[in-house]
Amino acid sequence: MMITPLHRFRDIERTPEYLQPEKCVPPPSRASLGTMWFIRDGCGIACAVVTWMLVFYADFVVLLVMLVPSRDYVYSVINGTLFNTLAFLALASHFRAMLTDPGAVPKGNATKEFIESLQLKPGQVVYKCPKCCSIKPDRAHHCSVCKRCIRKMDHHCPWVNNCVGENNQKYFVLFTMYIALISLHALIMVGFHFLYCFEEDWTKCSSFSPPTTVILLILLCFEALLFLIFTSVMFGTQVHSICTDETGIERLKNQKPTWEKISGWEGMKLAFGGAFSLGWFNPFSNLNCQSPAPAEAVAAAPASEIMTQEEIEQFLARDVAIQMLHE
Repeated sequence: MMITPLHRFRDIERTPEYLQPEKCVPPPSRASLGTMWFIRDGCGIACAVVTWMLVFYADFVVLLVMLVPSRDYVYSVINGTLFNTLAFLALASHFRAMLTDPGAVPKGNATKEFIESLQLKPGQVVYKCPKCCSIKPDRAHHCSVCKRCIRKMDHHCPWVNNCVGENNQKYFVLFTMYIALISLHALIMVGFHFLYCFEEDWTKCSSFSPPTTVILLILLCFEALLFLIFTSVMFGTQVHSICTDETGIERLKNQKPTWEKISGWEGMKLAFGGAFSLGWFNPFSNLNCQSPAPAEAVAAAPASEIMTQEEIEQFLARDVAIQMLHE
């Protein structure tokens, strides 16, 4: 007999057994958890290593093929300093995007004791992810690579070996921006270098042989053009997602917003950690303006820990129906 959604909701209200809490292992205490976040995915690690190697290759060609042999000392110093500064910021942004917790929901907190501690009322129920045994906040989605539910998950990016979520979206945006800038800069320098070599003797415009120089420049030109297009598109889509307060997954699912949208400039300030300043472009600055609402985030709790009455009332402020989410 098929159970209609109406019957299912009526049967499972305030029924912790539906969540199968006995199958969930209580989460470890915070004291036993490290602070470093790293995804052990072979494909993602390989993509991250390739990303760094491509940046180092571009830096090698820019410095040793184009700038060092140049007779214009001022031109070489200015462009070398600018390119290496942008490359350093790009790699630092990549590092932060890769090693920052994107907003993972505490794993295994859907225990019987924790669910009972919520003291759910009729019609006041919670979401539970069947894959990671977690009480699932609104706008969270399960990532099969990270094996966790991620708050405001936009997508999983293999190039940073991590999900892009509410905690590391700033670093991902900076990474795409700086890669696009060094790609554009490299293309401009390659164009000027070709013009210079055509006017001068090829043997004098590079410390390498003419055939080697041409091959290295063509490869750099192809790499820069490819990454300029790719990262510019990614940068644009990420800024659009922030300004519309709609993640990539929500846009693909054509999901109707059930949350209060923080769009435009306010969304940018929330994502980048405060009012506009140079800190927006700094991958080493922390996000100090995160504002997860109590109704959207449920903290992990050991089996013996009981939520306070205030926390329960804040949690029960949501009027949602419980359902197993298979994403």
